[in-house]
Amino acid sequence: MFAHGDRLTRRDLETISDERRRYELLDGTLLVSPSPRPLHQRVVARLLAALTPVCPADCEVLPAPVDVVLDEYTVMIPDVVVGRRDTFTERALVGVPVLAVEVISPSSRHIDTHLKPARLAEARCPYYWVIDPRAPGIRCFRLDGSEYTLDAEATGEEVARLELPYRLDLSPADLVSSY
Repeated sequence: MFAHGDRLTRRDLETISDERRRYELLDGTLLVSPSPRPLHQRVVARLLAALTPVCPADCEVLPAPVDVVLDEYTVMIPDVVVGRRDTFTERALVGVPVLAVEVISPSSRHIDTHLKPARLAEARCPYYWVIDPRAPGIRCFRLDGSEYTLDAEATGEEVARLELPYRLDLSPADLVSSY
């Protein structure tokens, strides 16, 4: 389908019709992920329930799959994305999100903790959160200059108290609980 060694574009990504996997581009390199597991989706659902009531009217909170188009060669699909309403098109969020959240899977740990935050920081995304459902733990980062700094962190029953981008208390144990 694609020539070996070609740098892929957003247009190339749109030609892929396989619905069973998640396809993303990171600087022209294709990333392929399997569909998420129930624990992963539980965290996403609980996070949506926590973020939606505190999200301002000019923004929207959405779960994956929503393409976030940073440029022609970078199209990411965060597990949860908060974007300004005027940056959403019918197909994607075009531009920089307010907040991108990744729920770590064993196969995505390096991508979610190194590659994606580096690219999002370069694009000037102000907030990036990483949730590890197996620990369970949450790390909330805020852009400071050109790099992310840790704003809040919690594991297990602890509570991460956030003021920005929204006033919110999150407990990793609550995000993974099967109640």
